[in-house]
Amino acid sequence: MNPEMMLGQLAPLREPPAIGWWPLAPGWWLLIALTVVTMTALALWLTKRHRQRRYRHLALAALSELKTQRAPSAAINRLLKTAALKAYPQDQVAALHGASWLQFLSGTCKKLEADAFAELEQPYQRDPAESSDALFLAAEQWIRGHEVQHA
Repeated sequence: MNPEMMLGQLAPLREPPAIGWWPLAPGWWLLIALTVVTMTALALWLTKRHRQRRYRHLALAALSELKTQRAPSAAINRLLKTAALKAYPQDQVAALHGASWLQFLSGTCKKLEADAFAELEQPYQRDPAESSDALFLAAEQWIRGHEVQHA
Protein backbone atom coordinates (compact mmCIF):
# COMPACT_ATOMS: atom_id res chain seq x y z
CA MET A 1 0.00 0.00 0.00
CA ASN A 2 0.95 3.45 -0.83
CA PRO A 3 1.52 5.66 2.24
CA GLU A 4 -0.09 8.57 0.43
CA MET A 5 -3.25 6.58 -0.06
CA MET A 6 -3.31 5.58 3.59
CA LEU A 7 -2.93 9.17 4.69
CA GLY A 8 -5.79 10.16 2.38
CA GLN A 9 -8.11 7.74 4.15
CA LEU A 10 -7.55 9.38 7.53
CA ALA A 11 -10.29 11.67 8.78
CA PRO A 12 -9.30 15.28 9.38
CA LEU A 13 -8.07 16.15 12.86
CA ARG A 14 -10.76 17.32 15.27
CA GLU A 15 -9.95 20.21 17.51
CA PRO A 16 -11.12 20.01 21.10
CA PRO A 17 -13.89 22.45 22.05
CA ALA A 18 -12.68 25.86 23.20
CA ILE A 19 -12.31 26.26 26.94
CA GLY A 20 -15.00 28.62 28.25
CA TRP A 21 -14.49 31.21 30.91
CA TRP A 22 -17.32 29.80 33.01
CA PRO A 23 -17.23 28.21 35.55
CA LEU A 24 -14.40 30.10 37.11
CA ALA A 25 -11.42 28.39 38.63
CA PRO A 26 -11.15 28.43 42.46
CA GLY A 27 -8.32 30.96 42.29
CA TRP A 28 -10.58 33.48 40.58
CA TRP A 29 -13.29 32.96 43.22
CA LEU A 30 -10.69 33.60 45.92
CA LEU A 31 -9.53 36.76 44.15
CA ILE A 32 -13.12 38.00 43.83
CA ALA A 33 -13.81 37.31 47.52
CA LEU A 34 -10.64 39.13 48.60
CA THR A 35 -11.53 42.09 46.38
CA VAL A 36 -15.06 42.31 47.82
CA VAL A 37 -13.76 42.10 51.42
CA THR A 38 -11.09 44.72 50.73
CA MET A 39 -13.50 47.12 49.03
CA THR A 40 -16.05 46.72 51.85
CA ALA A 41 -13.41 47.36 54.50
CA LEU A 42 -12.17 50.41 52.59
CA ALA A 43 -15.70 51.79 52.24
CA LEU A 44 -16.37 51.31 55.96
CA TRP A 45 -13.07 52.95 56.89
CA LEU A 46 -13.72 55.93 54.60
CA THR A 47 -17.25 56.34 55.97
CA LYS A 48 -15.99 56.27 59.55
CA ARG A 49 -13.21 58.72 58.72
CA HIS A 50 -15.67 61.07 57.02
CA ARG A 51 -17.98 61.01 60.04
CA GLN A 52 -15.06 61.65 62.38
CA ARG A 53 -13.84 64.63 60.33
CA ARG A 54 -17.21 66.15 59.41
CA TYR A 55 -17.17 68.54 62.38
CA ARG A 56 -13.94 70.04 61.01
CA HIS A 57 -15.61 70.95 57.72
CA LEU A 58 -18.60 72.42 59.51
CA ALA A 59 -16.35 74.39 61.87
CA LEU A 60 -14.28 75.75 58.99
CA ALA A 61 -17.45 76.87 57.22
CA ALA A 62 -18.66 78.58 60.40
CA LEU A 63 -15.26 80.21 60.87
CA SER A 64 -15.38 81.53 57.33
CA GLU A 65 -18.78 83.04 58.07
CA LEU A 66 -17.45 84.60 61.29
CA LYS A 67 -14.52 86.04 59.36
CA THR A 68 -16.77 87.73 56.82
CA GLN A 69 -18.78 89.21 59.71
CA ARG A 70 -15.57 90.22 61.54
CA ALA A 71 -17.01 88.62 64.68
CA PRO A 72 -15.54 89.29 68.12
CA SER A 73 -13.20 86.85 69.82
CA ALA A 74 -16.04 85.51 72.00
CA ALA A 75 -17.73 84.06 68.88
CA ILE A 76 -14.49 82.41 67.80
CA ASN A 77 -14.06 81.05 71.31
CA ARG A 78 -17.57 79.51 71.17
CA LEU A 79 -16.80 77.96 67.80
CA LEU A 80 -13.53 76.46 69.07
CA LYS A 81 -15.28 75.12 72.17
CA THR A 82 -18.01 73.55 70.03
CA ALA A 83 -15.45 71.89 67.76
CA ALA A 84 -13.48 70.67 70.78
CA LEU A 85 -16.63 69.18 72.31
CA LYS A 86 -17.24 67.25 69.09
CA ALA A 87 -13.66 65.99 68.91
CA TYR A 88 -12.82 65.21 72.52
CA PRO A 89 -14.72 63.66 75.42
CA GLN A 90 -17.11 66.14 77.00
CA ASP A 91 -15.71 65.69 80.51
CA GLN A 92 -12.25 66.59 79.20
CA VAL A 93 -13.31 69.85 77.50
CA ALA A 94 -16.57 71.21 78.90
CA ALA A 95 -15.23 72.67 82.14
CA LEU A 96 -12.14 74.28 80.62
CA HIS A 97 -11.91 78.06 80.65
CA GLY A 98 -9.32 80.78 80.94
CA ALA A 99 -5.69 79.70 81.00
CA SER A 100 -6.52 75.97 81.11
CA TRP A 101 -8.65 76.35 77.95
CA LEU A 102 -5.86 78.20 76.13
CA GLN A 103 -3.34 75.60 77.30
CA PHE A 104 -5.64 72.85 75.98
CA LEU A 105 -5.92 74.57 72.58
CA SER A 106 -2.17 75.03 72.21
CA GLY A 107 -1.46 71.56 73.59
CA THR A 108 -3.69 69.72 71.13
CA CYS A 109 -2.24 71.39 68.05
CA LYS A 110 1.52 71.20 67.82
CA LYS A 111 1.59 73.58 64.84
CA LEU A 112 0.56 76.56 66.98
CA GLU A 113 2.61 78.58 69.37
CA ALA A 114 1.52 78.79 73.01
CA ASP A 115 0.38 82.41 72.73
CA ALA A 116 -1.58 82.02 69.46
CA PHE A 117 -4.90 82.40 71.28
CA ALA A 118 -3.91 85.23 73.59
CA GLU A 119 -6.84 87.33 72.34
CA LEU A 120 -9.26 84.84 73.83
CA GLU A 121 -8.22 85.74 77.38
CA GLN A 122 -10.51 88.77 77.54
CA PRO A 123 -13.87 87.58 76.18
CA TYR A 124 -15.94 89.97 78.31
CA GLN A 125 -15.07 93.51 77.36
CA ARG A 126 -17.37 96.49 77.37
CA ASP A 127 -16.69 97.23 73.69
CA PRO A 128 -15.37 94.05 72.13
CA ALA A 129 -12.98 94.79 69.32
CA GLU A 130 -12.93 92.94 66.04
CA SER A 131 -10.84 89.83 66.08
CA SER A 132 -7.46 90.06 64.45
CA ASP A 133 -6.50 88.12 61.36
CA ALA A 134 -3.93 86.28 63.48
CA LEU A 135 -6.72 84.90 65.71
CA PHE A 136 -8.72 83.77 62.68
CA LEU A 137 -5.60 82.11 61.27
CA ALA A 138 -4.83 80.41 64.59
CA ALA A 139 -8.41 79.18 64.87
CA GLU A 140 -8.29 77.81 61.32
CA GLN A 141 -4.98 76.08 61.99
CA TRP A 142 -6.34 74.55 65.19
CA ILE A 143 -9.50 73.28 63.48
CA ARG A 144 -7.47 71.75 60.65
CA GLY A 145 -4.56 70.45 62.68
CA HIS A 146 -5.59 69.43 66.20
CA GLU A 147 -4.79 65.85 67.00
CA VAL A 148 -7.52 63.51 68.19
CA GLN A 149 -7.05 59.91 69.23
CA HIS A 150 -10.23 58.11 68.12
CA ALA A 151 -11.19 54.91 69.81
